[in-house]
Amino acid sequence: MDAENTYQVFDWLWSSGQLSARDIAELPLLGIEWVINLAPPTSSNALEGEAERVSALGMGYLQLPVPWTVPESRHFAQFAALLGALSGRRVWVHCARNMRASTFIHLYRLLVLGDSEEKAGFPMHQVWKPDEVWQTFIDKVRAER
Repeated sequence: MDAENTYQVFDWLWSSGQLSARDIAELPLLGIEWVINLAPPTSSNALEGEAERVSALGMGYLQLPVPWTVPESRHFAQFAALLGALSGRRVWVHCARNMRASTFIHLYRLLVLGDSEEKAGFPMHQVWKPDEVWQTFIDKVRAER
């Protein structure tokens, strides 16, 4: 994979940074059925025509743009609802560098799946240590659940 910070979280869930056209072409070989993009379409490394490329290969595509400087708890609620609706499907979640995606997966594992803090930290802790903005976001989402 060309995508930065690529991790398989479960047999049904992967996360990464921005996918390349070559990455997208390989997703069906992994059985991926849906791609969720958490980066805004204005991200500096966004792939033009990503939704069309994914759809052309028979996969579903959802974009939930999460602003880097102001992530909100409603974004996580939407993400959790999306993953819940896609239960039983093989899903690839990405953003620009896998910082948003790994943080959302961390919260999903912790708050929805009930994983321990240690288990839920994968792959977020491999990708980054959330800065003040994102740690505040994590704390807020956890407090609201």
